Amino acid sequence: MSRFRSMGDADDSAASIDISPLIDCIFILLLFFIVTTTFVEETGVEVDKPQAASSAKLDKNSILLAITAGGEVVYGGADIGIGGVRPLIRRMLEKEDLPVILQTDQTVPAGLLVRVIDETKLAGATRVNIATRPTGGP
Repeated sequence: MSRFRSMGDADDSAASIDISPLIDCIFILLLFFIVTTTFVEETGVEVDKPQAASSAKLDKNSILLAITAGGEVVYGGADIGIGGVRPLIRRMLEKEDLPVILQTDQTVPAGLLVRVIDETKLAGATRVNIATRPTGGP
């Protein structure tokens, strides 16, 4: 079967190009990009992070926990409480050694923050960070 129709056909006077291989290539590229994309799992709540002059960018591939102003410990939009931190972190660290990032509201009591950090360390986390916003940021 020819890719081009001859100009001398009685039925069709214009030449046409078969674009199905091009469409196949586009779908293969689309599938490649979908499979290789890493998705960042957000905590599901907004917190007012404190400012820090020494803030630095961290890996996007990490375990994100949030501590709200009301004292709730949230992962993936669900309140897991302090008791749920250790089993969650232990389960996540079985797959891969990831850093833990705590997104804490600036009004959270220091005692609660220390308890959550302690639970993550007891679960086996070696890198625990606190998310901040740069000084002068929004």
